[in-house]
Amino acid sequence: MTMAKQTKSMQKKTLNTPDEIRTFDKGKVELATVGTVTFGRASFEPGWKWSESVKPLVKTEYCEAPHVQYHISGLLKVRMVDGSEQEFGPGDVGVIPSGHDAWVVGTEPVVVIDISGMTHYAKPAARKVVKKSAKAKTGKKKRRG
Repeated sequence: MTMAKQTKSMQKKTLNTPDEIRTFDKGKVELATVGTVTFGRASFEPGWKWSESVKPLVKTEYCEAPHVQYHISGLLKVRMVDGSEQEFGPGDVGVIPSGHDAWVVGTEPVVVIDISGMTHYAKPAARKVVKKSAKAKTGKKKRRG
């Protein structure tokens, strides 16, 4: 009886030289993917608010990314669709489901490490491509036979 050989190896990347950087008004996310996990370091300047800085890019009513985060610095206030609110600060860990707005409280920048919601965070919404039908191109209906 033979067993399939499994190879396991360590993987290492650094957010100091990320795979990708996405910038937006008053903030940025730096991304590094290891295996199937994308780590994101989000930095938000005083005055940053998701609904003003990121919403225009993604074109959703609320942030649809679920987050599992560790807060390094600053104060971040989060308001869920149901109106419940929570403030996160240095040393806090949190789970934030999709359907929320968030903003920086005070004058200190917010830095968080996120391991669940950064894969598509702040990616501009895809433009819808409208294909013209064959009828529109030729002005004639196609006959089916």
